[in-house]
Amino acid sequence: MGFGCNVPAILATRMIESRKSRLITMLVTPLMSCSARLPVYIIFVAAFFPHHSGLVLMGLYLTGIILAVLVARLLSRTVMRGDETPYVMELTPYRRPAWKVIFKHTWDKGYEYLKKMGGMILVASIVIWFLSYYPHSEHTPLHSEAHYENSYLGRLGKACQPVFEPLGLDWKAGVSLLSGVAAKEIIVSTIGVLYAEEGETGALAEKLTASGDFNLASALSFLVFVLLYFPCMATIAAIASEAGWRWALGALLYNTLVAWGVAWLFYQIGCLLI
Repeated sequence: MGFGCNVPAILATRMIESRKSRLITMLVTPLMSCSARLPVYIIFVAAFFPHHSGLVLMGLYLTGIILAVLVARLLSRTVMRGDETPYVMELTPYRRPAWKVIFKHTWDKGYEYLKKMGGMILVASIVIWFLSYYPHSEHTPLHSEAHYENSYLGRLGKACQPVFEPLGLDWKAGVSLLSGVAAKEIIVSTIGVLYAEEGETGALAEKLTASGDFNLASALSFLVFVLLYFPCMATIAAIASEAGWRWALGALLYNTLVAWGVAWLFYQIGCLLI
C-alpha cells in the first residue's frame, strides 16, 4: 500500500498484533516510493536519463525496497530485539458487497483520513507559503528567482547549502527539498518557479538541463534523496497517531540520515562512472 500512499499503509498496520512488528512496519513504510514522488522522478528522468528512463525508475523503486528489508532486519536485531510473533490474518468469506455498504465505508474512511491529516497538511502548507512569500520587496517581482532567493525559505536553503553540497546540489535544490516537507508534490512546483524566467517558455525538463545546476551524478543523488528523505507531514502525523511522537521524530531523523548517506554514495559512484 505504501507505493500508493504511505499514510493509509501506516494506518493499516493496526491489524498487526505484535507491537514490535507493527513499529518496524511503520518505520520502513516511508522507504516505499509513494505516488507523490512520481512527478519529481518523471521530470528529472526525462531531463537527464531520457534513454534509460525505465531502468532509472525501476532502480529507484528497488532501492527503496532493498533498504526497507535491510532496515527492518537491522531494527529487529538491535533496537527492537525480542521474540518474533508470526503474522496470521484470518480471511473472511468473500461475498459480493452492496453499493450502500461500499459508499458508507468509503465515506467513513475518507472522512477519518481528512480529519486526521487535513489539519496537519494545511498548517504545514501555510508555513511553507509564509516562508516562501516573505519578506518581499517592491523592487523584486513576486514568484521570481530573486524573490525566492531573498525569502526566508531561500535563506534557509542557503544556510543548509553546506549540507547539500557533498551531494552535488545547490541552494535551489535545497529550497525545493525543504518545500517538499509538507508534501512531495510541492517539489515540482517549487522547481518550476525557481527555474521560470519571465517571457521564456519551454518544458521544465529542458530548463533543468540548460541551467547547468545539475549533472547526471547530482541529478541521481537528488532523486535518491527525494526517495528516502523526510516523510511528508501527513506520514509523520500518521506515525505519531499510531505510535507516538517519539517514534515519529525518530522516523523523521533516521529517514533523513539514511537519505543523505545513500544519496552521497550514489553521487560518488556517479562521479566515477558517468
